[in-house]
Amino acid sequence: MIHKNAGKLSETKIDFKTLVENFYKPQGQILPVKFGTSGHRGKLGEGFCDIHVKAIAYAVAKYHKENNITGSVMVGGDTRILSDKIAITCAEVLTAENIPVILCTVPTPTPVFAYEILKAKSAVAGLNGTASHNPPEDMGLKYNPSNGGPATADITKKLEQYANQIISNSSEIKTITLEEAKQKGLLKKMGISQNYIKDLGSILDFEKIRTSPKKLALHPMGGTGLVYFEEIKKHYKLDNVDILNKVIDPSFSHIPQDHDGKVRMDPSSIYPMKPLIDIVKTGKYDFAGACDPDADRFGCATKYGELINPNHALCIILEYLLSTKKFPSGVKVARTIATTHLLDKISEKYKVPILETDVGFKYFAKDLEENKLVMGCEESAGVNIYNWTTDKDGILAVFLLAEIMTTTGKDLSELYAEIIKTYAIPNYKRVDIPTTTEQKEKIKKIDASTLKGVSLGGGKVVDIRTTDGIKLYGENCWILIRPSGTEPIIKLYAESFVNSQHLDTIINEAYELFGLKK
Repeated sequence: MIHKNAGKLSETKIDFKTLVENFYKPQGQILPVKFGTSGHRGKLGEGFCDIHVKAIAYAVAKYHKENNITGSVMVGGDTRILSDKIAITCAEVLTAENIPVILCTVPTPTPVFAYEILKAKSAVAGLNGTASHNPPEDMGLKYNPSNGGPATADITKKLEQYANQIISNSSEIKTITLEEAKQKGLLKKMGISQNYIKDLGSILDFEKIRTSPKKLALHPMGGTGLVYFEEIKKHYKLDNVDILNKVIDPSFSHIPQDHDGKVRMDPSSIYPMKPLIDIVKTGKYDFAGACDPDADRFGCATKYGELINPNHALCIILEYLLSTKKFPSGVKVARTIATTHLLDKISEKYKVPILETDVGFKYFAKDLEENKLVMGCEESAGVNIYNWTTDKDGILAVFLLAEIMTTTGKDLSELYAEIIKTYAIPNYKRVDIPTTTEQKEKIKKIDASTLKGVSLGGGKVVDIRTTDGIKLYGENCWILIRPSGTEPIIKLYAESFVNSQHLDTIINEAYELFGLKK
């Protein structure tokens, strides 16, 4: 059900005073550190507080010492309230443990962390204060190891273990001031990464964008993308690119409410993106791109296509890369289990193998690092490409989509229409189903053997995957059931290459098969 205020600006004032007080003096029991796909997140003062920050920073220091990881840890964050103070706390803890730190002095995108670790080699790891596109009341801290990508489960389990061991005795965590750290030679500061901006030009054709007659716009959604959009525009002399809405406000009050009435800075949702879509529909701009607060996710709208579905954008990117670029033999295309299988059909045409992984960019990081992927992508608007870095890069994605439009001279919606005419028309849907913890546990305990012999959409189930939820592969369709790790919902994904009625059929079958309530 869509909230009545979806797409409207919120009139509710966030009580940041209380949130900040609770962050430093949490009320009630301190919840344990729990890493998701990219880090530990929670509401300020409840699931995420000052003790969590110190415990995670201490855990990173301990992990580095035990594994003889030497070098600086890059520390920074996005534009949320307390991001700068959280970064300073991390620096104070790490340097007290004799771990050198590079402290970011401007809000810094997640892809810049990945670049500085993997490409520039300025740091061996990163601690990034961000809650991605979550509501403004939330905060998080994620760790990127030496390959620059999201940490794998073996690393995050260790960090969880070390952090949770020290939480109850957090007073034992040592800190020193930034001045002391500087005097000891343990602290350096970094502003905008000019190397990231310059090196981006080796991957993207900014000259095509610069000389195009098309009018382009960028929307940072109140996040870290702002300073980087400005620097990229300046460096590459992109006079045909306008940056819209330069407001930086930790309440993100200039972002319309999402489908559920919450302020959520999701560039792939029509509700927070409504102002951008409206501007593009007037014809003033041919293309408008956006990033979430830490700039690892992308969104875009065009004059004729309005908001471009992330799955559609990923297919457009892949077709463009495979049809215009040369790649060494043996490279693959990687997608997560919830991402459209239209990518498979495109890959098959170009004789490039497809790799399906569980949800999380961490499953792509090693292959991206070793230049074994043309593209790694996920349906939640995350992508990276060959010979770049190892984490999602929304800045790269936005400018790559702009390059595709300016190079081809076609609207992205036209390009997608050509793709589905060539390959097939996918009918895709995601449904969030409210549920209980008990129902989630029942789903997790389902044995694949009990599903053998079932049909899907009138055809055979040809394969079953149970590594991340339960996915059933039909002859021309698939369904995926994934209990959320952070919300009281079960996520149901489905795709049919028959028609929309067939999609409805397999969704109804999924409800019945897994005992879900409508």
